[in-house]
Amino acid sequence: MQISVWEKESFYAPKDVIIVGSGLVGLWCAWYLKKNDPTLSVAIVDRGIIPTGASTRNAGFACFGSVTELVEDATRFGEDNMLQLVEMRYKGLQRIQKVFKSAAIDFDGCGGYELFTGNDRWQKEELDHETDRLNKLLHDITGKKKTFKQANKKIGKLGLHHVTHLIENKLEGYLHSGKLCQALLQAVHSMGVTVLNAIEISGFEKINDHVELYTNQFIHLRTSKLLICTNAFARQLLPTLDIVPARGQVLVTSPIEHLPLKGTFHFDAGYYYFRNLGNRVLLGGARNKAFEEETTTELTITNTIQQELEHFLKTYILPGYEYQITDRWSGIMGMGNEKLPIVKEVSPNVFCAVRMSGMGVALAPIIGEQVAMLMK
Repeated sequence: MQISVWEKESFYAPKDVIIVGSGLVGLWCAWYLKKNDPTLSVAIVDRGIIPTGASTRNAGFACFGSVTELVEDATRFGEDNMLQLVEMRYKGLQRIQKVFKSAAIDFDGCGGYELFTGNDRWQKEELDHETDRLNKLLHDITGKKKTFKQANKKIGKLGLHHVTHLIENKLEGYLHSGKLCQALLQAVHSMGVTVLNAIEISGFEKINDHVELYTNQFIHLRTSKLLICTNAFARQLLPTLDIVPARGQVLVTSPIEHLPLKGTFHFDAGYYYFRNLGNRVLLGGARNKAFEEETTTELTITNTIQQELEHFLKTYILPGYEYQITDRWSGIMGMGNEKLPIVKEVSPNVFCAVRMSGMGVALAPIIGEQVAMLMK
């Protein structure tokens, strides 16, 4: 098929910046690039019909890390890196609330919890010590003396079973990931950003003063600067990056009358996570039960993980309830040997903003701001 002169001079015209990936990071990057310089011509290109990967296939958490997750991160990656990540996530969540009205994205600052069971390795004394230590470390970030508080009295009220300890974080919440992406798409459209869907970038080449992008369609695209925001899939274009895909599987129940559960919940250093979705329960995670199997970019579900999630649901959240599983899906997160995102110029005029480590909702606004400064 031939393209018309109208298409060539509008949709497919050379751009100042082309962003590959229309997920949350790509959208926030476009938003900040246009906010900082409205004269820039910016296009976002995505191989999907809508943003996929993880941005619209997550659990809709607005969180910045549970106690055991942050303790584990400090041990693995260093305390300074852990605190840097928490600050970025916390500021990102504040930025979302500043830019978008809560009703537009179903944001609810409902508070979050981490639960512990009798089978947990954590002893109460150790847990109290780590909670106190984190509260002191996080004071300058959140402005709260106690970001995390013991909340054992709420175990019964929330309808949890076989739970021995509960830690509350009132600064967490949840939102609607799809509506957040839609709101960002509408915002960047209004700023003049071109969004091209169902176009896969198969490769790129620096030619003189521009970057040529090769696609699976009948066109080549041309840009002065290229920004890759495909997170877990970034190695398809940048094979040397330290990125490992990690599949996160999710299920949702049918409506449950008088559901006592309200908030976001974390278990086992964040490997399990659940929340109420109105009067339904959304539960995800358990990839630590099959790490090798879940190190994939395949957007499918497996019996291994789904059965584990159903067992967890019946044991700790909904024993004795009648319900059906109405929805199941998976998303692909971008992990690596480090947890800090990769935001850098890879080669002249080629940039990347990837590896959100399962926290793209919170990190994306801050990453977008960093990228806009880097590409200035």
